Order: sequence, then C-alpha cells, then structure tokens
Amino acid sequence: MTSESKTVVVAGHGMVGHRFVQTLRNRDTDGTWRIEVVSEEVDPAYDRVGLSSYVGSWQRDSLALDGNTYDGDSQVVTHLGETVSDVDRDGHRVVTSGGREIAYDALVLATGSYAFVPPVPGHDNAKCFVYRTLDDLDAIRAMADAAGPGAPGVVVGGGLLGLEAANALKLMGMTPHVVEFAPRLMPMQVDDGGGAVLKNLVTDLGLTVHTGVGTADIADNESGGLTVTLSDDSTIEAALVVFSAGVRPRDQLARDAGLGVGERGGVLVDTSCRTDDPDIYAIGEVAAVEGRCYGLVAPGYSTAEVVADQLLGEQSTFPGADMSTKLKLLGVDVASFGDAMATTENALEIVYHDPVAGKYAKVVVSDDATTLLGGILVGDASAYAMLKPMVGREIPGDPAALIAPAGGPAVGLDALPDDAEICSCNGVSKGTICSAIAEGACDIAAIKGCTTAGTTCGGCVPSIKSLLEASGVELSKSLCAHFEQSRRELFEIVSVTGIRTFSELIDRYGTGQGCEVCKPTVASILASTSSDHILDGEQAALQDTNDHFLANMQKNGSYSVVPRMPGGEVTPEQLIVIGEIARDFDLYTKITGGQRIDLFGARVDQLPEIWRRLVDAGMESGHAYGKSLRTVKSCVGSTWCRYGVQDSVGMAVYLEKRYRGLRSPHKLKFGVSGCARECAEARGKDVGVIATEHGWNLYVAGNGGQSPKHAQLLASGVDDATLVAYIDRYLMFYIRTADRLQRTAPWLESLEGGLDHLRAVVCDDSLGLATELEAAMGRHVDGYRDEWAAVLEDEEKLKRFVSFVNAPEVVDPTIRFADADRKVPVLLDMPAMPPRDGDPGSPTMVRDMTEREGVPT
Repeated sequence: MTSESKTVVVAGHGMVGHRFVQTLRNRDTDGTWRIEVVSEEVDPAYDRVGLSSYVGSWQRDSLALDGNTYDGDSQVVTHLGETVSDVDRDGHRVVTSGGREIAYDALVLATGSYAFVPPVPGHDNAKCFVYRTLDDLDAIRAMADAAGPGAPGVVVGGGLLGLEAANALKLMGMTPHVVEFAPRLMPMQVDDGGGAVLKNLVTDLGLTVHTGVGTADIADNESGGLTVTLSDDSTIEAALVVFSAGVRPRDQLARDAGLGVGERGGVLVDTSCRTDDPDIYAIGEVAAVEGRCYGLVAPGYSTAEVVADQLLGEQSTFPGADMSTKLKLLGVDVASFGDAMATTENALEIVYHDPVAGKYAKVVVSDDATTLLGGILVGDASAYAMLKPMVGREIPGDPAALIAPAGGPAVGLDALPDDAEICSCNGVSKGTICSAIAEGACDIAAIKGCTTAGTTCGGCVPSIKSLLEASGVELSKSLCAHFEQSRRELFEIVSVTGIRTFSELIDRYGTGQGCEVCKPTVASILASTSSDHILDGEQAALQDTNDHFLANMQKNGSYSVVPRMPGGEVTPEQLIVIGEIARDFDLYTKITGGQRIDLFGARVDQLPEIWRRLVDAGMESGHAYGKSLRTVKSCVGSTWCRYGVQDSVGMAVYLEKRYRGLRSPHKLKFGVSGCARECAEARGKDVGVIATEHGWNLYVAGNGGQSPKHAQLLASGVDDATLVAYIDRYLMFYIRTADRLQRTAPWLESLEGGLDHLRAVVCDDSLGLATELEAAMGRHVDGYRDEWAAVLEDEEKLKRFVSFVNAPEVVDPTIRFADADRKVPVLLDMPAMPPRDGDPGSPTMVRDMTEREGVPT
C-alpha cells in the first residue's frame, strides 16, 4: 500500500461486485486503492447464475466464487451481513446497518436487484417465496420437505428465472406448475415456434405449464396448503408458491442519497458508469447506463471493469451489452442471440422445426440474406457457439446452412474474423484465443488460464476446442517417443488383445526399448486390467521406485509403511501391534491426513518382517505408494454424532474395501461425510459422498494438492446400491479415458461436454457402457489380493527386499538419522563403491536400484 492510498467502498458483494474487486486489485499494481466491501448476505460472493445447482448439495460453499474471501490481501476488507444504510455525499462517508462509519474517496454501488412480487391478493402468505438467494432456497426447501414428496408447487413467471425455479422445485421432489401471463414460455428469449417446442419438452419432463393466464388470488385452503386462482378462474392446489416474475434494480440507497434514477428504475450513469456525483459509480443490475438496466452477468462484468479502469485513471467506457442467452433448463438447451425477434426492418427468418425430435432453430438475416442478425435455438443449442460471434457479419454462403441438420452443409468457426467475440462473459475474441494457441497454450486449461475465456459460464468451451483443432498446432496424442498411441488407446489395445507384458505390447505396437514414461504407464494399465501382482515377471522392472518396493522412499533412502485402515477404523489390538513394530524397528510414527498411521525410517530389508507382523494382525497394504486408491476419509456419522443422518463410517469402510488396490492414472482419494457439516472434507476428493435425509449426494473430480478443485455434484439423493453403481462407472470411465498422470479434476475439465457428459455416461448410460464398466469393476473386486501378503508367500519376490543384491546381509550404511527420538533423516554422501574389478577380498556391493532392474535411481 502506498502512503497516499485511497479508499473505495463497494456496496454489495454479488458476482459483479466481486468482479470489480478482483479487477481493481489485479490492475492496481501500485496499491493506490484500499477496498472496503459491505455485503448484506453473510455468504461472500457466490454464483447466483447457478443457484439451482445448490439444490441437492445444499452446500453453500459449492457456489462460492474463486477468491471471494480475499485471504491474505491486506488491501481488501469485507463486512458481511451488513448493508450501507446511509450515504453522506458531502462528508464522503457511508454508514452501515451495523453502525459502522467508513470514509470513502470513491463509492461503487453494486446493490444488484430484488425479485419483483406482483401485488396479487395473498402474495404475502407465509407459504409464498421468491427465488433469489441461498436463504430463499433454504426456506423453500423447508416448506417442500414439510409438504412431502410429489407435493405441487406453483411458480409465477415462465421466463428464464421462472423455469430455473421450477427446476429447483422438481429437484426437491415437488410437482411444479408454471404460470406465465404471456402466450409462451421465455417470451423475452424465444418466439412462438420456439416457445411451443420448449413447452412440449418441459411438459414431457414433468412440468405443468399454464400460459396466457395470470395469477388472480392466493389463499389458504382447508388441507393446510394454498389455492391458487388463475385469471381464467381455474385453480391449482399447491403446497407453496414461488414468485419469479422478473427483477427490479435495488436503487433505494441511491434515491435516498439524491442521485438520479431512470424512469424504470436503476441508478442513472453515463458510459463511464459514473453517477451525477463524480465520486459515486454504479455497476451491474442497479446501473442504468444511459437509462437502461441490464440483467445479465456479462454486461455487469463490463461495468465492473470500466469502473476499475476509471479509478486507475483510464478512460474506459461501457462497450454496450450482448444480451445473448444460452442455458440448459431442466436438461433442455435454449439459446437466443442478436435480433432474435426479427425487429429489424425487412428482416428475413429461416426456420428449421422438427417437432418429433423436439428441435427448433431460427436465424434472422438481412433483407438481402447476406448478414446474420440473430437467432433462436431450442432443444439443441450446439450451433450457438458458432452463430453468436457471426451476428452483424457477412454470412459465408447459404444462410440455411447455418442451422442445417446433421449431415447437411454447415458453417464453421474458421469463417469468423479474428475480432469476433467467442467468450461474451469475459469479452475474449477469436484472435486472442488463436494468439494464445500460437504462443503455446495448447489445451483448454491453458487457454482458460491466459485468456479467461471459458472461466465463467463455460458456454464457449466447445468453440475453444474447435479453434484448437483448427489451429494447425500439432497436438500430439503420443504417449512418448516409443508409442504413437495415447494412454487411452493403449488401454483399449490391452483390453481387447489380452496382452499381458510390456515386451509384447512394444513389439507389436511400439518401437525401441521403452522409457521412464511408457514403462510405468503400461505397468499401470496392466494392473488396471487384471489382478496380476505388480511384481510378477517382467512387470516388476516397469515399476517406479515406490511400487518396486511396495513402500514410499523417503529423502534419505529409507522407506515408510502405511497399513490400510478402512474408513479410519482400527482396533486396539492393531494399534498395539503398530506401536510394537515402531518400537522394535525404531520407526517414527505420524498420523496422516487420511486417517492412517505412517511408519517412517524402515530399511528395505526390514519391510517384509514389518509387513508380516501387520498382516498377522489382520492388516494389509494401504497402497500409499501407488497410483491407486489411497484412503476413504470419514466422520463418525450417525453411529456417534448427533448431527449424522447416515452411517458414513459403514459406507466409507465398504467403499475402501471395494476399491482397494484399484490402479488408476493417478492417486484416488475419497471422503464420506455423515451430514452437511462435511467433517470428512468430501468435496475436496476425487469421490465425495455426503449424507442427506433423502440418501447420498455424490460429488466427483475434486482434488487437493498444488491446484485444488472443489468436487462437483454428479447425483443427489441416491440409495446405497445406486451410489456404488455410479462410483463403479465413474472410476472405470476415468481409468479408461484419462491421460497419463492426469488427476480427476483436470480430466473432467478436458472431457468434451464436461460434467453434463459425465453425468449422461454415468447416470443415464448414454454410451451404453454401464454394464461393461460395472463388470470391469466387478472383476477387480473379485480378483483383489493384498500385495504385501502375496510377497510374503513368494520366495522369489522376497529376494528383492535387500539393500544390496550381492550382499544381502549388509545393512545400507548411507541411512542415518540426526535426531534419534524423532528419527530425523540425514543425507550422507554415498561412499565410493569399490571397482567391479577390485580386490577380490572386498566384494562389490551393487544397489538393488539399477538399470539392470529397470528402476530409476
């Protein structure tokens, strides 16, 4: 912070307010501005666009925006649970609802909007709600739970937010009715033709749609619910009503401060987003830029960036708004862009309508059919990514080809100029993405990182992939110089051909002798496709150091031993054995983050005896050394905890015993929590299971480590058998399709179609692979055998566990410990080894980690 630092107060901490804070901090390299954020909600900024995804998980942090707490940033202070109640423009200070006074040099109003509730008689009934915040959804959930499964719920409003609310009710187990005054659903986004297709599609999904009618009255009925009377005198018996009939800007603070407001509400600002007070700005939904408010996130982000630049002395102005919309409602794709309603004089409309398939597509073109003006897509919005950037541009060829059905002529992204906007959320052009590719960003994750394209709604990711494919950059799928195939292709080759050795695989499908990349990768594939021991035959020479000795090598050459404790369970007798082993072998013990005990400091020649004592005590390998299942962390669940709603320990033990020893492209970690308090941190795991009163919620593709990722909700409210079936399919699909050393989070990010595609494969069996994937997992479960116990029963394998192959009785002299109590290792210089042709009286000692053994030193 500079000595002349100034303060900007931000009133509101929604998506746009957070974007402003992030942008200002990123661009304010000199620390000119100190930021104080005042937020009415107790939750820091979250993804309000994805509000319906809160249903099922009921985890508030599942919608949290990245960096929303500004941890470690001394330039940003947040005040949650407070509002700005007064603005003293003359004194340049604000007063909060908590009595806090904050002086400002600049004030940014980011108060957003509120849900409009029409003045219908009965609108203030306790069973009436709005759909706007996490608290709103919690209240709706409580009423829905009280009403019971299948209870009817009415949503007033059939626009974008109304259908989102109806989807939320459906996810809560209710039977939704949607009431829309206009003659069609989503009247601002689709026309009559698109509206008709949309109505049919959502009706097939369980919604009852009432269009062309209003809500006349809401009253309590004798059954304890509500009677909703419509304008045509028909009635609906319902458990609750949700108003989702649009929003209004929250401009009361500006009105009280004497700032100008628009005719239809909103704080009047110019194109620099400045109000009639030069030190006060407005952004997002509350800002009426030259008299017009915008209710989408993309123009809101633009206003945030404009004000950040203005505060730093730049002359940025609002570039205008792209009101295009693409979303998936109840699984139905809907998109509109440009002049969707053909309001341009003499505009022409080209329509493709397939009522049987439930698809509707329309493009609006200029009167000479040379320029694309807009369009509507319902049922299949895959063309949106290509069409939206073309708005206002010359059509390359026949305009009908723009919406040609599969098999017909089509237009691709290559027809777009470099200044065409691909990511409207973050204003990223085709040229910017192509430049990033040319500079070495050769996958989706890299392009997201350097351009921000695809980081908000993700709708442009298919376009990014298309640009990658068309870029001319050589995207090699080869595993290494010895195999031109990808890991996925090698997996399929091994599965289909039944090849069981590296030598046969490389002879038939590769070249050369192999390397440190392909050998362990093939070893993993072989282990994933059979129950053969990893040290059988030539496969032993493929393993890396840890797998070679079934233990983790530490920095001084000693090893650590981690016995499996399924779900964190361990008996008193087993604890005693572990303690005796640690005492007898002088090992350092530590509790791991995965609810196990790690024994450090063992020499390689001590490993078999340590294992023997653990196996005799009923324990087995914890596979801490392998790219396989590590742990299934659990809380105590309903067995002990007064908050637990399911037996999380029992489920964790079952899952760990089912998937133990499963070899995969990278390590796997599970978590099982017995309630929404999430003590097992399941949402940071590759597989996360969280108990609810209605069953289990399944989360996938969460990772800790250097690039932590929250797991994403795959399914909610499933029973035990369905949960296990889904995990079987998910894991085997990952093992079959992931790249070498690719964890589940980046795998899901790179998967075409992302979470929606994965859900279709796992939950809906869209590829017809469910039986095959479950059978593959069944073979693993049936063939599992403890790797430690197998070594103890095999004299040939036991011969590997010596410090020196030609001097098996010699203790490795290089292992030392600085602190005898804590077994702190010391690295000593390797003593000079005698020459191979040296004194016959001094036998050459050769370490058992040599090229001859095929293991890297």
